[in-house]
Amino acid sequence: MTTAQNPVITPGNTAPRVEYQTDPSQYRHWKLKFNGPVATLSADFDENAGLRPGYKLKLNSYDLGVDIEFNDALNRVRFEHPEVRTVVLTSAKEKVFCSGANIFMLGVSSHAWKVNFCKFTNETRNGLEDSSKYSGLKFLAAVNGACAGGGYEVALACDEIILVDDRASAVSLPEVPLLGVLPGTGGLTRVTDKRHVRHDLADIFCTSVEGVRGQKAVDWRLVDAIAKPAVFAAKVQERALQLAEKSDRPANGVGVALAPLGRSIEPDALRYSHVNVEIDRAKRNATFTVKAPTGVQATDIAGIEAAGAAWYPLTLARELEDAILSMRTNELDIGTWLVKTQGDAAVVLAMDATLLAHQGHWLVRETTGLLRRTFSRLDVSSRSLFALVDEGSCFAGSFLELALACDRIYMLALPDDAVKAPTITVADVNFGIYPMATGESRLGRRFYNEAPALDAVRAQAGKALDADAAFALGLVTSNPDDIDWADEVRICLEERAAMSPDALTGLEANLRFNSQETMATRIFGRLTAWQNWIFQRPNAVGEKGALKVYGKGDKAQFDWNRV
Repeated sequence: MTTAQNPVITPGNTAPRVEYQTDPSQYRHWKLKFNGPVATLSADFDENAGLRPGYKLKLNSYDLGVDIEFNDALNRVRFEHPEVRTVVLTSAKEKVFCSGANIFMLGVSSHAWKVNFCKFTNETRNGLEDSSKYSGLKFLAAVNGACAGGGYEVALACDEIILVDDRASAVSLPEVPLLGVLPGTGGLTRVTDKRHVRHDLADIFCTSVEGVRGQKAVDWRLVDAIAKPAVFAAKVQERALQLAEKSDRPANGVGVALAPLGRSIEPDALRYSHVNVEIDRAKRNATFTVKAPTGVQATDIAGIEAAGAAWYPLTLARELEDAILSMRTNELDIGTWLVKTQGDAAVVLAMDATLLAHQGHWLVRETTGLLRRTFSRLDVSSRSLFALVDEGSCFAGSFLELALACDRIYMLALPDDAVKAPTITVADVNFGIYPMATGESRLGRRFYNEAPALDAVRAQAGKALDADAAFALGLVTSNPDDIDWADEVRICLEERAAMSPDALTGLEANLRFNSQETMATRIFGRLTAWQNWIFQRPNAVGEKGALKVYGKGDKAQFDWNRV
């Protein structure tokens, strides 16, 4: 298995490959401790262990490598320690909680690196809120020192924030005055949408460098409570236990060890047990093939627990997540992802039935959560997504979500061969088990939650629909027969490959999230779009831009024209 400590060169990218798989034995930045229902995750970032050369992670400033470990640690808590009900996020360093994203890392990074870094960080922060909402895992930020920028954004993602009242420690979002950029991982949005900080106070807070401390931070709703240093630890423990009482995670649950994924990396492919990715560099596309389970599958809790990390839905979710993250970061010029499935649709539907039958069990719930977050990673990936429903496909139930996440769905029609003709099957899981960032189902998004269209689809739930039937219901984009199939798919891919990647990224993001807006869509949509633009402006990244001159003793030079 390739690890972050043993990088390889990706053919489509001359930089060392980014590895998203890790485990606590490899951590350089986090310390994880367990005490009954409370886990403590302490930030102790190794300044000499940046993911790439050219900067030091001083003052608990972080880079992508820190966040990869953070994401892994969260999954270790979710799956390996079901007895944990509250996670306390704090710092192991004196007088500093976290100073945010490493500024020098941002200064030396490419635009694409900065944007992908922010996206993964956003997903990790959102994952805290997702686990709190759906799994009963609560998060408490014990801010025991200076907390700035992305450090405060970590705290904002928690259920509650306790700030040490030592007359020095403050929370701040200083990106605008210091760096000429925005808080890039949801800071602005959570300050207003989540913590309901008054607009004028938020304006002052986000344009000042020194931040807010003490009772004023409570009064402004920037934190939930403060505590003097002498009683800070006791206050944190007391509140952590109170939050734990609100959770239904099992005190006597037996955790599942997340063993390393079986995976091989080839020059033009990623291969896992249930997911394959084939890259066509000449055409700048990649084909993701997701394979249905085979053999006897566990259907009861005893069997699921016995399977552990090898339980098919859990393995699938982990493999698909790793494939998405790897392709997103390491293959920047592969602009179109083709999504295919392979196997028996009846087996996929049986898997879904098991997930629904035992949805109250903690392991099933966590697995469903990982699938939900993984499907969401697909939604927000800045790639053109086309589903191909051809012979041997099994787009049914949970697997249909893969197609519904795509920009277009092409389905092969074989009117003269009912046996070979591919079908799709809508199931109960497609009506809300895997909500998007908007909070709605992908079917709801597809039909703007209009009752007639959704009722017509629901009436056909459980039925294997051929291309013509699926097209009539509006479930697929096109249903060419075997004579036209190859040409239609080829032409659409050639047309897509000829278009501006920048324009397509904006187009796809706007069209995919076409209905109601939530805090999550604002974080991924408006905020990251603005940040994407600002990251390219001379005021931020020009020779005398604020992000470039930071720490060099020079003053930023701005173009004063408003755009």
